[in-house]
Amino acid sequence: MPSLPQTVWLAIAGGLLVLTVLLLVLWITTIRRLRVERRAAADRAHLAARLQIAVADQGGRLRIIRELHDVAVHRVSAMIAQADGARYAGATDPSAAVRAAQAIAETGRATLADMRRVMTLVRESEAEAAPQPRLKSTRELFKTMRDAGLDVVVEEHGEPYDLNSGAELAIYRILQEALSNSLKYGGEGTQVRVGFTWTSSGIAVKVDDDGFRNAVLQRGLSAEDASAELAYGVEEDLRSLTQQLAGPGIQEMRARTELFGGTLTASETPGVGFSISATFPSIRFHNGVHGVDLTRR
Repeated sequence: MPSLPQTVWLAIAGGLLVLTVLLLVLWITTIRRLRVERRAAADRAHLAARLQIAVADQGGRLRIIRELHDVAVHRVSAMIAQADGARYAGATDPSAAVRAAQAIAETGRATLADMRRVMTLVRESEAEAAPQPRLKSTRELFKTMRDAGLDVVVEEHGEPYDLNSGAELAIYRILQEALSNSLKYGGEGTQVRVGFTWTSSGIAVKVDDDGFRNAVLQRGLSAEDASAELAYGVEEDLRSLTQQLAGPGIQEMRARTELFGGTLTASETPGVGFSISATFPSIRFHNGVHGVDLTRR
């Protein structure tokens, strides 16, 4: 039997090699595609599970909100009845009116606590539904305010730690409002000093500006006229210590502060500018519900 020429054997070997390589490439491609499909299926299953949990969580929150609303309506109705009773009893039995007033106050405090719980649940749901700024976002906030004309200096003392999203959002909004006021009333060139002081369980945030002085200097007055307008005495010092600054912005900042167990102070420094101080003694363990301290979380 005649043997095949060497060129034929080489052609056959080459063909087998090419076929082997093609099969290997096809096998590898199939394996990779299967891995991608399995990973995609796992991701879809994970997303579906997360969505189911989120839906269940939101459903639970809505149920709690509805229940708290029903309780609040009942308590308000009770308060109205107690007030009517106190009004009629006051003419003949003052002690009964005092007892009724005490009951109204206790019911009012309980109702306020429930309303704060409702607001906390609503805000948490809103925060999860849409991205909200966190404390890390203050860098962008400071940059934006600097670009707008403020001279912002930031100081931080103590060891920072993570807070829940609601608390961080509250602090961010307070800073945003305070800096916006500095720019609004002081104008470009206003110097602002922002301070963060961290403690083991709380934080104090302070914003000081020289907006009043800067606004006067920006008017191009002579040195004598500027000094005369910026001058102040004992009466101005006393007023700055006793007056209560008000306004929608300050009221909103105060409400955000009180939601997390804090206090807000807004004051004017005569001849200089304004100061906003928000102190949160226990914000590290506070979930925004009145009277609830999560130190054991």
